[in-house]
Amino acid sequence: MAQSADEMSLQVVSAVSNSSLLQPGFSLLNFDGHVFFFGQKGWPKRSCPTGVFLLDIKQNELKMKPAFFSKDSCYLPPLRYPALCTLRVNAESDEYQYIIHGGKTPNNDLSDKIYVISLVSKNSKKTTFQCVEKDLGGDVPEARYGHTINIVHSRGKSMSVIFGGRSYTPLAQRTTEKWNSVVDCLPSVFLVDFEFGCCTSYILPELQDGLSFHVSVARNDTIYILGGHSLQNNTRSPSLYKLKVDLPLGSPAVTCTILPGGISVSSAIVTQTGDTEFVLVGGYQSDNQKRLVCNTIVLEDDKIEIAERASPDWTPDIKHCKMWFGCDMGKGSVLLGIPGANKQLISDANYFYILRCKGAEEDNEEELTTQSCRQTSTEDPGDSTPFEDSEEFCFSAEANSFDVDDTDTYNEDDEEDESETGYWITCSASCNIDINTWVPFYSTELNKPAMILCSSGAGHWVHAQCMDLSESMLLRLSEANVKYFCNEHVDLNKGLQTPKKVVRLKKQPMKPLRKKTTMKLTTPTKKSFLRRLFE
Repeated sequence: MAQSADEMSLQVVSAVSNSSLLQPGFSLLNFDGHVFFFGQKGWPKRSCPTGVFLLDIKQNELKMKPAFFSKDSCYLPPLRYPALCTLRVNAESDEYQYIIHGGKTPNNDLSDKIYVISLVSKNSKKTTFQCVEKDLGGDVPEARYGHTINIVHSRGKSMSVIFGGRSYTPLAQRTTEKWNSVVDCLPSVFLVDFEFGCCTSYILPELQDGLSFHVSVARNDTIYILGGHSLQNNTRSPSLYKLKVDLPLGSPAVTCTILPGGISVSSAIVTQTGDTEFVLVGGYQSDNQKRLVCNTIVLEDDKIEIAERASPDWTPDIKHCKMWFGCDMGKGSVLLGIPGANKQLISDANYFYILRCKGAEEDNEEELTTQSCRQTSTEDPGDSTPFEDSEEFCFSAEANSFDVDDTDTYNEDDEEDESETGYWITCSASCNIDINTWVPFYSTELNKPAMILCSSGAGHWVHAQCMDLSESMLLRLSEANVKYFCNEHVDLNKGLQTPKKVVRLKKQPMKPLRKKTTMKLTTPTKKSFLRRLFE
């Protein structure tokens, strides 16, 4: 069932402007052929408080247009590496919603919440969504990222299934050296009933590892899980798991079967090209080796067929780069990125491609040209393991490609850079705060180091511990409305300060000393003087 190579087209994306918000773990939502970006770098800002953008690709330019939320929507943090899936309003309707679960916040907190986002209205100038947080009870899945969520249908009922992912080491097991280390989640399967908001967990003997960054595809009452990485033994599972969910009137029943024909891969991307057909692209087959082979996955009523398909004509840059990354754009298209060559003026520039898994004659919705797209990474490469989990994803861009006449276009230049206000920053030359070794220093700290704002210049945040502030002093400075200057700027600030004008005290002039002079007194005066002198 191999298909001809010309059915998969690869085109370079034109330069992306103002896309420094696009960072590792972003997600793409496709509503009626319109692609929306979610999971920005940093917290949402005033230009786009929702953190959701329309990716408008026209005439070889990509513009980011802010989307809006309805008044009855909840706040949605910018989550990266969450689990997403679509949920049909009902079997007869074409309307659908996106379910978002888990993920990382910009402060490296993990979320255990679940959101439902739906399209309310869209016109040429404004897109409005509704976002609702679902309350869960029962066996609520712990906060995690790098997992999957799917919808199953059985006996006229629907439930979502959550599996896999990574989480932080439990508090009771943390040490100074491994304070914020991540571990595989337990290999539990969670069923979530949206109608009643209850969760139930299942332990299946066939699932021994809590796989992260695996692939899952679903049809009717069955989910197939393949690939994924296990931190515990540093392997990519070659097994293919079949989860079957039965939803009778009583308690649900979940069974697992191990099938042959699995694929040992992690961080792969899957896109749907038909009612029963999917295409598997990208990923890693080892820590330092990309997987350039593509596969077609066909789901029948109760079986799965996986076959290798002819790959597109990969460019030499894609073939020789050590890493690549991407996300499903929907409708059989995938956004791929690779780092640029070192010979460029900007050594860490990235190139981006649109991979269309359908034939070119089937997909002419957008015009794309062969222009390069580059971005400077703002993340420390030491913060993530190379070639794994797609955690090294980073995008960026130049600020002059937006149409300044388009009032709906997001302009990041109007915002301050939040990369300097994160908790895990290098606040000074002597900063010793490390995300992997940090341990609470003050009694007021829970899971983040205490910080204080230095008033030098435009202001910047520093860790209170790095400034050698006692807890009492930190609390006093926090409560008092005074300016604080960090260790590096306190001397500079003193040098720039204008000495205060000293108000001199008014003193009474001292009486001059008497000189020995001969007083010439008149006779009456002399008599009175002598009289007082001898009285």
